[in-house]
Amino acid sequence: MTELSSKIETQDRFIWLDSLRLAAGVSMVGLHATADSLGQPFTQFDVGQRIAPMLLRAVIYTARTELFLMISVFLLLLALEKRPKTYKETMGIQARRLLVPFAFWTLFYAFYNLIKGNAFGYADTIASDLLNPLKWIEYFSLGSVKYHMHFIPTLFGLLLLYPLFRLAQRFPILGALVLVCLLIKRELDQFVFAEFWGAESLPYVVRLVKISTYAGYGLMAGAFLGVWQQVSAGLREKFLPLLLFFGSLLFLVKLAATWKTIESGAWPFNYTAGYWADFLMPVVLFAVALCLGHKRWPQVFSWLAPYSFGIYLCHPIFLDLVEIWLNGRSFSPIEQVITKIVFAVAATSVLVMCLARFRPLAWTIGLGPLPRLPILRAAA
Repeated sequence: MTELSSKIETQDRFIWLDSLRLAAGVSMVGLHATADSLGQPFTQFDVGQRIAPMLLRAVIYTARTELFLMISVFLLLLALEKRPKTYKETMGIQARRLLVPFAFWTLFYAFYNLIKGNAFGYADTIASDLLNPLKWIEYFSLGSVKYHMHFIPTLFGLLLLYPLFRLAQRFPILGALVLVCLLIKRELDQFVFAEFWGAESLPYVVRLVKISTYAGYGLMAGAFLGVWQQVSAGLREKFLPLLLFFGSLLFLVKLAATWKTIESGAWPFNYTAGYWADFLMPVVLFAVALCLGHKRWPQVFSWLAPYSFGIYLCHPIFLDLVEIWLNGRSFSPIEQVITKIVFAVAATSVLVMCLARFRPLAWTIGLGPLPRLPILRAAA
């Protein structure tokens, strides 16, 4: 998803993948914008005022971070097909491409959080965290410094398992194990939260479970690459009606979960059907795009796609600013959501394009060479 993805061929047959990357990046902005400043479903508003933003969220939430994970694994396996490397070489490259920008943005957001904290009255807590060594360990190991930063350590942990995914590339039927992995994840999550609630180790155990069970998405990505390489375009396209039908059923379940949110003003974490709909939707989206991969897609998607990683990384900068501006103003939930999406997408896009053209910082969004620091040369 970083420099690796920019090296992918720009033939028409890969534009579908670029389109997925771009959709996933922009959807993350919409996802985070469809909640209030505390990350809740506008609990303080009436039921009727929650309908529009939650319905919009139901659509946007079809592309989750799991879609990013599958795209990243797909690209890695594709790159290894063309330029084979040892496990050590592969993970060394991924560590430099992912963890170095991750460290930069972790430091940035750790201090940037003071701005929103000051506006909403919890700056003292943020300042206290900055002086707490255990918090910094959590920031760098879990990505907890900001609500979106968890993605990078999770992705890196998942890529450690990539030899398993190459097996699914050879035998695509192994992709079906994503169902088993998601079942195990749900059961383990319930056990872990019940047994470790309140313990300092809870977030670490939860992350370990997440990475281990998200191997199912890696297997699915490997299976998708195997299908792409082994199955003809005509045969892939024949599965499109079935995928659309299954996706429609999942979306109906998502609408049921959305209604529960609208009525209660809380996220329906205990709604089992909603869990499956949420976590399987990225798989269906990827499969649909794969089945249509041989069609002609607008070239503009390939031009914009390299910015998707930067959009993902940078959008909280502007979401925080607009939430500060909205604080105390009598905007309805849907007005808040539209304001946040429009401002955050526009401002983030401008920032990312500027960073991409500013060589000393382009590496922070995966679009330029890393800074020439002794520690990085040693790692290379």
